[in-house]
Amino acid sequence: MKSFKLVSLQIVNSDESLVDIELSEGLIINKEDEQNRWLIEGFIHRNQYPALVDALKGQDRIHVQVVITKKENNPANFDTEVLTIKQVDDYYSVLFEGCIIHSQIEYAEVLLEHLMEKGFSGDTLLEMFKGKIRNRPQLPAFKHK
Repeated sequence: MKSFKLVSLQIVNSDESLVDIELSEGLIINKEDEQNRWLIEGFIHRNQYPALVDALKGQDRIHVQVVITKKENNPANFDTEVLTIKQVDDYYSVLFEGCIIHSQIEYAEVLLEHLMEKGFSGDTLLEMFKGKIRNRPQLPAFKHK
C-alpha cells in the first residue's frame, strides 16, 4: 500500500458541478489490490458537514475529484462509495473507497472545451485560456455517463 497527502476533495454532482469540501486534513491510500481500490479520507470541520451531506444526498456511487500531494497537480477522478462518516469532536472523518477513473483527457483539453462551451472564441478564447491555464480553476475532468 502507498499513502499520499490529500490536498483537495470535490464531489461531482450529476449535473457535473463540483462541490468543494474544505479539508482540515486528508489522506489517500492506494491499496494495490486486485481490484485497484483506493481509500480516500477527508477530515473536515463540522461547518463543512452540511455541504458534504447535501452533495452526497441521493447518490449510491459518488464521483469525486481529488488533488494529491501538491495543489499544482492535475486532479484525479474516482468512482467511490462512502464507507463511514464519523464525528470526532468538532470534526468529521469521511472515508470513501473506490477505483480511479483513468481519463485520457488532460486538464488543458477540459479547460478549452469548457471555455468553448461558454461561448468564447478567437482572441478572447486564447486570452481566457492563457489566464486560466496558469491559475487552474476547478473543473469536472470527466463526464457522467
